Amino acid sequence: MLIRPVQVPDLPFLKHVLSTIELFPAHLLEKMIADYWKEGTDHIWLTCEWEEEPAALAYGTPEKFTEGTFNLHAVGVLKDLHRKRIGQALLAYIENLLYERGYRFLIVATSGAPAMERTRQFYLRCGYIHEATLREFWQAGEDKWIFWKKLA
Repeated sequence: MLIRPVQVPDLPFLKHVLSTIELFPAHLLEKMIADYWKEGTDHIWLTCEWEEEPAALAYGTPEKFTEGTFNLHAVGVLKDLHRKRIGQALLAYIENLLYERGYRFLIVATSGAPAMERTRQFYLRCGYIHEATLREFWQAGEDKWIFWKKLA
């Protein structure tokens, strides 16, 4: 397993990853990552190689108007590779990277929909605290769950 920054040739592989999971539509990837290619960006886009091909992605940005808080917007692993500890490895890598850069907290949000129960349990197993639920945030009947972890 090799975790590294995303590169342009990774995009087709990462679109494939997205097509196997319900993180966000694959066609949005190029628009979402556009700022990352700009010099001086503070965005983080990482991938994890599995058998020498990108098989996961993670994306985050500093939380504006805070001191040392980072927001992890997306973590996704190729569906066929779930339960291989790739997501845990990505989170641990990001946590260490951010701690070394002086960040204090990492926050992450996910859906409260029943289909996302496994995702919520994943964050809890990784030591994140369920801090808040915003009722009907995403749409009628779909809450937003917010988790956080102090970096150390």
